[in-house]
Amino acid sequence: MDTSPTALFSNYEQDFQQIIASIRDKVEGNSKTEGVEQRKTALRRVEMELDEADEMVSQMEIEVQGMPQSIKPQYQTRIRSAKTELSRFKKLSKDLHAQLSRSDLLGGVGGRPIGPSSADDPYGTGDRTRLLAGTSLLEDGTRRLQESQRIALETEEQGADILSNLRRQREQIENSRDTLYTADASIDRASGTLKKMIRRMYKQRFITGAIIVVLVLVILIIVYEKVFA
Repeated sequence: MDTSPTALFSNYEQDFQQIIASIRDKVEGNSKTEGVEQRKTALRRVEMELDEADEMVSQMEIEVQGMPQSIKPQYQTRIRSAKTELSRFKKLSKDLHAQLSRSDLLGGVGGRPIGPSSADDPYGTGDRTRLLAGTSLLEDGTRRLQESQRIALETEEQGADILSNLRRQREQIENSRDTLYTADASIDRASGTLKKMIRRMYKQRFITGAIIVVLVLVILIIVYEKVFA
């Protein structure tokens, strides 16, 4: 079985697309025409599938970190596309939840309408207003949480890129250091060779000088014997 980063990425991406297709069927298909309870059940399943899709995206991001730098950008683009699609369905799921919540509030408990015309609950309008305000606050908190999550993921991706750049720079520094060590060793060898050559040169000069002195002495002896013999 192929366990390369690109193969694993493709597997996770395929699982993600299957989950998204299931979510799309639930939020955009026939579930809109079902009853309230059936829609609630479908939305609960959508929430679980959104969590699964989010996990698939996280796994895809992990696999991208192990890919060669030459192919990494195209896979990062596919991750961004998956995140955009996932965010769209998260927003759609949240909107459907809000619609069901409003339907429950407007429909009252046990099918009794909530409003000033209800004799059993004269404060129904105030309660409904407070509940709607609470729902709005909850939606606002959810939006902020999703935004924080998006920023955290972007920061994580940037941090991973920085770490990758630092690793490459460290490798370059180590290669440069090895090159300097090699050059230093070569210089040491060259210096040793030059010293040997200098010693040999002085030795040859000394030998040459000695030979010249001997020759001069021999010539002087011969001349002396020729002149005074």
